[in-house]
Amino acid sequence: MKELIINKNDDGQRLDRFVSKAVPLLPESLLQKYIRLKRIKVNGKGSKRDFRLAAGDVVQLYINDEFFQRPTEDNAYLKINTPKVDIIYEDDNILLADKKAGVLCHSAGEWDYNTLISNIKAYLYKSGQWNPKDENSFSPALCNRIDRNTGGIVIAAKNAPSLRIIDDKIRAREIDKVYLAAVWGKLSPPSGELRSYIFKDAKLNRVYVRTTPERGAKTAITRYKTLKVSNGMSLLECELLTGRTHQIRAQFSSVGHPLVGDGKYGSRNLPQGLNIPGQALCSYKLRFSFKSSAGLLDYLNGREFTAVLPEFVEKLFYLT
Repeated sequence: MKELIINKNDDGQRLDRFVSKAVPLLPESLLQKYIRLKRIKVNGKGSKRDFRLAAGDVVQLYINDEFFQRPTEDNAYLKINTPKVDIIYEDDNILLADKKAGVLCHSAGEWDYNTLISNIKAYLYKSGQWNPKDENSFSPALCNRIDRNTGGIVIAAKNAPSLRIIDDKIRAREIDKVYLAAVWGKLSPPSGELRSYIFKDAKLNRVYVRTTPERGAKTAITRYKTLKVSNGMSLLECELLTGRTHQIRAQFSSVGHPLVGDGKYGSRNLPQGLNIPGQALCSYKLRFSFKSSAGLLDYLNGREFTAVLPEFVEKLFYLT
């Protein structure tokens, strides 16, 4: 039990709003439940959530110690009472999640509890598959990341051996990632390969495409195939043969076909009826193509998984 004494700066606040600020890791639904169960008291007595606190009041909190930790990305899962994870596949070692556009994989600078990894940790914690108290150092981790405004499949490892194996296979390019992208215009040829060099400006979080080698620039190769053309736009299937930052977005923009909705490398203008948070891009297919032993993950070799078709595909190419 912890006690907090109300000072003049907290005078007049509602009980529930005060506790929400004082214990930021406590989920809102759990906060309201604890008030009803009188595990949160004022001056030794149960109170309503809208009770107005006065200077000198003592708030007693019968709450587990972990909720009083300083909020960080590592413990953000505690804030989530109802995890939101769209699971494509799951076994004892890995989980494949269908991340929606607009969701961060990890917090970007400031603490943000509602990220993909926090929701996955909350899901595993609440389902009894992971308990941080039983671990010395490991916690579930994402093996790959995709941009905030790009949807698609993200791999999460449930144990350290799986994390090491998947990391090794990604570096060895033994996991194939296929994207769907809507671009402006019609590609000529309709299928082919884009080869260039990409230079990254980390400060601006932006990349620049070069046609010839340049110091600091890395080779970028994208294989593409046109699936459909409609209303001045093309639906492309893109396979990354290299994995550079913003590779698809920057390369297609550099050849005059920026992605629909991509304000960074093209225009944010959207076709009528389409409302997406960013660029029309989705990592929709993933294949495990192991060329060497994957140890305890050998059973995944040859398997392919597909995400739900994103909104922009349905609206721009199938429902028009």
